[in-house]
Amino acid sequence: MKIEVIQNKIYEVRGEKVMLDFDIANLYEVETRVFNQAVKRNIESFPKDFMFRLTASEWQEISSSQIVMMEDGHSNTKLPANSSQFVMSSRKHRGAKYLPYVFTEHGVTMIASVMKSPKARKMNIAIVRAFIALKKLAHSGLSAINLLKELRNRLDEHDVQLKSIYDALENMLDEKEEEKLQKLKWEKRERIGFKNK
Repeated sequence: MKIEVIQNKIYEVRGEKVMLDFDIANLYEVETRVFNQAVKRNIESFPKDFMFRLTASEWQEISSSQIVMMEDGHSNTKLPANSSQFVMSSRKHRGAKYLPYVFTEHGVTMIASVMKSPKARKMNIAIVRAFIALKKLAHSGLSAINLLKELRNRLDEHDVQLKSIYDALENMLDEKEEEKLQKLKWEKRERIGFKNK
């Protein structure tokens, strides 16, 4: 499976990159109910920084963005024909009691200890790689931002230095002009004394 397909299933919630329980179950080719039961049997392996339940507003925001992506065709994911029905039905049937769980990168890694089929192991590796690729992308973005900030600071320093040089040159030019004016005045002065004819 392409990493981009998995990356399209990673969202940012509460400042964390997370995946929805039903998206992970779908990737592992198991029912969401079966997946969540396996997690609950091993709940001690999933502290709050590994897994948490979405609030109604968080779920509303994510499910709305999924539908918009499908309707607008902006998703790079090849979705099954009934995928919009899947999201709509998931949204309809999940009341406050059934809000989805989300798993952070660490939670997804821990799932490997819960779901032990060969398919699950392969999928877990692909998911972890997708998280790593997103981190690298974010890090390269931060590096570019830091580089731009450094360049701006250098340019600011150079601007100050260039202004000093410009001011010094301007002063020198003013002094030269003043000297020329003085020399011109001296040459045009009315002379006193004897005049040769």
